[in-house]
Amino acid sequence: MATALDFRIGMIIVFDGDLYTVEDYQHRTPGNKRGFVQAKMRNMKTGRLLEHKFSSNDKIEVARVERRPAQFLYRDNDSFYFMDNETHDQFHLDQVMMSRQEKYLKEGDTVDVETFQNQIVGCQMPMNVTLRVVETVPGIKGDTATGGSKPATLETGAVLQVPLFINENDIVRVDTRTGAYIERAKQ
Repeated sequence: MATALDFRIGMIIVFDGDLYTVEDYQHRTPGNKRGFVQAKMRNMKTGRLLEHKFSSNDKIEVARVERRPAQFLYRDNDSFYFMDNETHDQFHLDQVMMSRQEKYLKEGDTVDVETFQNQIVGCQMPMNVTLRVVETVPGIKGDTATGGSKPATLETGAVLQVPLFINENDIVRVDTRTGAYIERAKQ
């Protein structure tokens, strides 16, 4: 058991019988009142975002989640199919579990599948991925990294803002947590 003061972003807790991932938290001490922790948590089963105020000394059950590597095979409608890298068993996750990561996932990528009490509860993408730019307006000679940005569509369909010097077929590194451009990767 932990207290609400032990919250960390990415921590998985058991709350009201469901698993939640802590996405954001703030410790507040308003004037002459007792301190509390305001947390934003995402239900790992439904994908819903929940805000809750915890007293500083509330006991929190931290979920013991195991992670194991799996390879993404393909997508079929609302299901994502994976193969466990150790046992070679195949399984699928629904779109709710993949909603935040699907736009950065391509066939052959390796992810960490999260299990709780031998039941799959989600998947964790690497912190950054490299993807090819398939559509963007052409760069103009003299554009620099500090001169602004433009939208670019990646091979997975995700759209993000990139520097003006990025062109089609360039490979870029993307932060999967924020969806932000990091750098142009070597080809």
